Amino acid sequence: MSDRREFLKYLAASPLLFGMPSLAEALTQATTDQAVGAALESAADAVNVFELEALARQIVPPAHWGYMATGVDGETTLRANQDAYARYQLRVRRFVDVSTIDMSMTLFGQTFASPVVLCPVGSQRAFNAEGELAVARAAQARKQLQILSTQSSTPVEDVSKTRGAGLWYQLYTTNNFAATTTMLKRAEAAGCPVVAVTVDLPGGRNTETDKRLARTDTRVCASCHGPAGPGGNGRAAGPKPMFAGLDMKGVTLTSGALTWDFIKRVKDVTSMKVVIKGLEGGEDAALAVSSGADGIMVSNHGGRATETGRATLECLPEVVKAVAGRIPVIVDGGVRRGTDVFKALALGATAVGIGRPYIWGLGAFGQAGVERVLQILDTELRLAMVGCGTTTLAGITPKSLIDTRL
Repeated sequence: MSDRREFLKYLAASPLLFGMPSLAEALTQATTDQAVGAALESAADAVNVFELEALARQIVPPAHWGYMATGVDGETTLRANQDAYARYQLRVRRFVDVSTIDMSMTLFGQTFASPVVLCPVGSQRAFNAEGELAVARAAQARKQLQILSTQSSTPVEDVSKTRGAGLWYQLYTTNNFAATTTMLKRAEAAGCPVVAVTVDLPGGRNTETDKRLARTDTRVCASCHGPAGPGGNGRAAGPKPMFAGLDMKGVTLTSGALTWDFIKRVKDVTSMKVVIKGLEGGEDAALAVSSGADGIMVSNHGGRATETGRATLECLPEVVKAVAGRIPVIVDGGVRRGTDVFKALALGATAVGIGRPYIWGLGAFGQAGVERVLQILDTELRLAMVGCGTTTLAGITPKSLIDTRL
């Protein structure tokens, strides 16, 4: 192994690779991953979320990694989500009393320790045997919001019991409202106070990285998924707990026939607050308010929906303007640092969601890894608040930022 490592380092440093930057980058990343894997003995050793990413990539099977890491088409939107944060700089302030920093965030009457939200990710037992339960314990320990996917590999009742009151439910709309109603009532009965209705996948998607990495996985699918094989691609196949007791024949997870009337139909059958997840423009945001939505999540599914090339952070200001403070706005996509959280809050977000980073922690160290990701991001956010003289989340405004494009 040491000989292979030295050989990779030699190749990565070779001037012959100057004309092949992508290959050089891949080789350099390979040596970095190996070094991180050897250095991290516990979650506490990670100094940033990228170290947990590197270790998790060594541990998680290729097909499972591809499911989590993929974007769509050429992954322009996936990259744009992260790159957008670099366009803003923080405006520091001095001689401000920052001895006490309040990072608490309140949504729909419930207060959380931080504005960092654990967004829905399906099939979390693909990354750790305890899956969503490990994430729920981490969220409970850190007092932060968790949103459970329709594609959860653990029943909502078990996750809710583990997390407590801080669990929301993410709903794929399906093309069968009877099935949708059953899932809504089940989530409500389990104690979820809010449902996040996902609307950014009306017609499926082209996940190239997912397909490529699946080719390299030599395992038998049935060893993980049973004889039915894995679900996905908008199909409700596979033994997902949320579909237990439902006749899912002919039922798809999404529908291209939805209109704004769907929000009213949902509100008619549940007392949960209804948040629309997957809006990216001011026009739709205004229609969401007039249609009775209780909140909005500005999201492009982490770059896994439509290949727009537009980052969610770029969409955020026009959504915030259209909403005009009437309902909360959450944003996700591309968040890797606490400074990213700060920037999103400065542009008007009420809370900021993460997906892949906490899955890296889950894959690397289970519950401890998820807790470490939250701790890292919260610490980085706190330090940004100190540096900018903002002692509460309400004090983080557009004045805290410098837009380098202006």
